Amino acid sequence: MQKNIQILAPAKVNIGLKVYPKREDGFHNICSIFQTVRLFDRLSVSLLQNENSCILHSGNFILPKENTITKTYDAFCKITGCRTGVEVTLEKHIPSGGGLGGGSSDAASFLRALAQLNNIQLSESLKNSVASLVGSDVFFFLTEKLPGSESVCGIVTGRGEHIRQFYPRNDLHFLLLFPDVHSSTKEAYELLDKYSGTCSPATCPDLSDLIALYKSPVQNWTFKNSFTSVLVQKYPAVGKALQDIKNSGALWAEMSGSGAVVFGVFTNLKDAQTALAHLKQSWNYCVIA
Repeated sequence: MQKNIQILAPAKVNIGLKVYPKREDGFHNICSIFQTVRLFDRLSVSLLQNENSCILHSGNFILPKENTITKTYDAFCKITGCRTGVEVTLEKHIPSGGGLGGGSSDAASFLRALAQLNNIQLSESLKNSVASLVGSDVFFFLTEKLPGSESVCGIVTGRGEHIRQFYPRNDLHFLLLFPDVHSSTKEAYELLDKYSGTCSPATCPDLSDLIALYKSPVQNWTFKNSFTSVLVQKYPAVGKALQDIKNSGALWAEMSGSGAVVFGVFTNLKDAQTALAHLKQSWNYCVIA
């Protein structure tokens, strides 16, 4: 039996994000294109002898006592009946509170490692059961790459559990800028609910039209993020970062998820690298992913 697994957990960006009014169960329906990018957390997961708990190390990155790793472990044990102890070392590179899905991606990668270490098939039923208990974005991060793809890309609807996967473009370079503003998902939704007039009408665009827009010239994109206007009102640094990344030559730019990372899209790597060098003069955290 394998006793140790090293696994990467990718970040994602939201290419457009429509948030609909709150449902009766307290969740919101969304419609967004999610795409994984080349920015990763790293997890090392090891089996423990004579233990039936999850021991988590995260270096200088402080996690709450209940987090996506512990929630995943508890859900996995509850559903499978397996109580094997594990030790997890989490090396964080994805900014927390950035809208890049780091915690959800960590959970998905950890679940893959747990299943492999315990020789348990990671069925669709097990994936969905764990994701429903841990977090909405986990559904997407448990989606496997299509053959020949370097990233996972798909339209995410419902609360995040419905994914229409399609082949990603291979000509996109994402320049991420983190304005050092930590916006929790909970806070972002509360702000959006407060200004409920900013919520999109409760109709989802035709998914084929969204895919066609995604595949059109980037400078023609009309995708919008419902969270951007309310986050910019509370955190002017987000608006400044967004304007700077637009001025850097990005063909299109928006905030990712519930913020506060903003990103610009380039189809020429050299242009992205030139923009990166310029933005690094004013911003501490910039990366091409």
